[in-house]
This record gives sequence, structure tokens and C-alpha cells, in this order.
Amino acid sequence: MVDASHDSQASQMQNAAPDERVRKESFFKRLLTRPELGSVSGALLVFLFFAIVAGDSGMFNADGILNWSTVSAQLGILAIGACLLMIAGEFDLSIGSMIGFAGMMMSIPALYWGWPVWTCIIFAFAGAMLIGFINGYIVVRTGLPSFIVSLAFLFILRGLTIALSILFTNKTIVSGVSEVAEGDLLAAAFGGQIGTSFFNWLGQIGWIETYSDGSPIVSGIPMVIIWWLLLATISSFVLLRTQFGNWIFAAGGDAKAAKNVGVPTDKVKIILFMFTAFCATVFAACQVFEFGSAAADRGLLKEFEAIIAVVIGGALLTGGYGSVVGACFGALIFGVVQMGIFFTGADSDWFRVFLGVMLLIAVLFNNYIRKRVTGSL
Repeated sequence: MVDASHDSQASQMQNAAPDERVRKESFFKRLLTRPELGSVSGALLVFLFFAIVAGDSGMFNADGILNWSTVSAQLGILAIGACLLMIAGEFDLSIGSMIGFAGMMMSIPALYWGWPVWTCIIFAFAGAMLIGFINGYIVVRTGLPSFIVSLAFLFILRGLTIALSILFTNKTIVSGVSEVAEGDLLAAAFGGQIGTSFFNWLGQIGWIETYSDGSPIVSGIPMVIIWWLLLATISSFVLLRTQFGNWIFAAGGDAKAAKNVGVPTDKVKIILFMFTAFCATVFAACQVFEFGSAAADRGLLKEFEAIIAVVIGGALLTGGYGSVVGACFGALIFGVVQMGIFFTGADSDWFRVFLGVMLLIAVLFNNYIRKRVTGSL
């Protein structure tokens, strides 16, 4: 009986003793491993800077907030798709050209062929995702670098957009979409606003500025911002809480090892190429139905801006590491700086300088984090 009691106490003491094989890291070290740390910190610094130098210029009034939020949302939609694909170890340089191409796929049938607007939207999404499938299929089947394949599609889509728009309309800017889209519910889901009555009420009680007729200076939240938040929430959940998200990290970390343990890496990458095309089409639809026109040069250089936002957000160019939240904060930094320079009255040429500096800092910081995570530092 005594021996049994002694053994029980010894077992409890053994269980209570810390395991020397488990390495405990401080909160600060765990924080350093978060991909979005750099972009969140950068966003805070950017907000602080412009609050000091542009706080009295209206940048943080209702219309100022709406301006930089809209710019951030537009890039953020592209950055979400680019982020997931980069985590999987691939690039898609064709998303900028896809914006112009998808915009024409919506506008030309509606204006010149007499199609209902909602069918034009579905047609554009289906066509864009088919191209995304072809893009991804070529990459996984041939083993060619996605940088080269998608670069080819960048030129193919841009050339098709210009050539087909001239062929069918004899011009590269197609306007008048707003008139044919009036009353279309699917078009309103991309070019409309929500919260109109709420902002009218805010204007009536004096919380936001109003025009001389009493209407609020901000009439509602554009759908592009709603799409950004919706895609960010869903994509972040999929990446961090589902098996498919684990497959994305595995495909980018070590595709051969992942394939050997049963991860369908080819399928994952093709789906993500289709998703980047989907995001580009969402961007195109929001622009077409907000401005009422499509242009062949829409989306020029947006693919590189999206990659910059993703890298600022903490993703590694080598794949296997990144965060949707970080990419969204990278896009937020982009929007705040772009509009902040306008509000301060500084030369807009400095914006490109800032982007280059931010990209370099982000790459150096992410490389430091990668070395800490892998234990090579």
C-alpha cells in the first residue's frame, strides 16, 4: 500500500516537471514569427505620420477616409488572390491585363450584342476563370516557371483586349454601361453602395459634412470595400482553418514532399490561378459599374502593385509563408500613402519612391524572419 502511494506521488512529480525537450519562446519571439507583423506595424506608422502632417487637410474626414479606403480595397482584392498563390509558390503576372479583358467581356456584349447585364457578368467571370485554369494547367503540366507563363498571358490578354475592342467597337474605351445596367441587381452588387440611409442620418445630425442641399458628402460605402472585406474574411478562414489552407502552405513549402504524402498540389495551384482571375474580375466589375465604362488599358501594372502589397504583408517570394491579413494591411499602406501624398500636396512622384523603399524593407525584414523561423540565424 505504501509502495503504491509512493509510486503515485513520484508519477505526479514527473508529470509536473517541465519537459526539457520543449523549447519555450517568449511572446516577443512568437510575435516575430507572425507574417503580418511588418505590415501592421508599417500601417500604424503610416497612419501616425499622416495624422501629423496631413491631419488638418481632410484626409481623416468622412470623404477622405472613403477615398483611401476605396484605393486600398481595389488593390486589396487583387492582393488576396496574389497572396494565396504566392504562398503556394507561384506568381500570376496576368491579373492586371485580366482586369481590362474582363471589363470588355462585360461591356461589349451588354452594349453591342444586346445581352442582359447579369449574363454579361457571369460570362466575364466564366471566361476569366477559364483563362486562369489554362494558365495554371500549363504551369503544372509543363513545369515551366509561372513567372514566364503568366508573363506571356499578360501580353496575350492585353493584346486581345485592344484588338477585340477595336474589332467590335472601333474604340478602346467603351462607355454607356451605367444606362444599360440600371435596375440590374447583379450589377448593383458590384457598382452600388450600402448604408445610404445610415449616412443620410449621420449628415442630418451633423456627424459628417453635407452639401448645400443637405445631402451627405459620403452617400454610402462602395461595394468594392464590401467585396474586399468579404474576400479577406473568407480567404483568411480557408487559409488558416481548413485542410485546403494546409495544402496551400504545403504546396509552397515543399511541393515534392507534399505530393508524396498525398497533397494534390497540382489541383491546388490550378484552383488558385482561377481564384486570382476571379479576384481580377471582381476588381473589373466594380470599376465598370462604378464608372460606367470599360477601357483596354485598365489594370496596367496592377499585378506588380499586388505583389508589392503581398510582400509588404509578410509573404515570402519562395512560397510556403504568408498571411491574407498581412496582404490586406499591405494594400492599406498603399492606399493611405497614395492618397496621403495627395492631401499633403507633395509631388506624386515620391509615391513610387516610397513603394520601392517599402518593398526593399519588406524583403529584408521577411528574409530575417525566415532565417529565425528556420533556425539559420
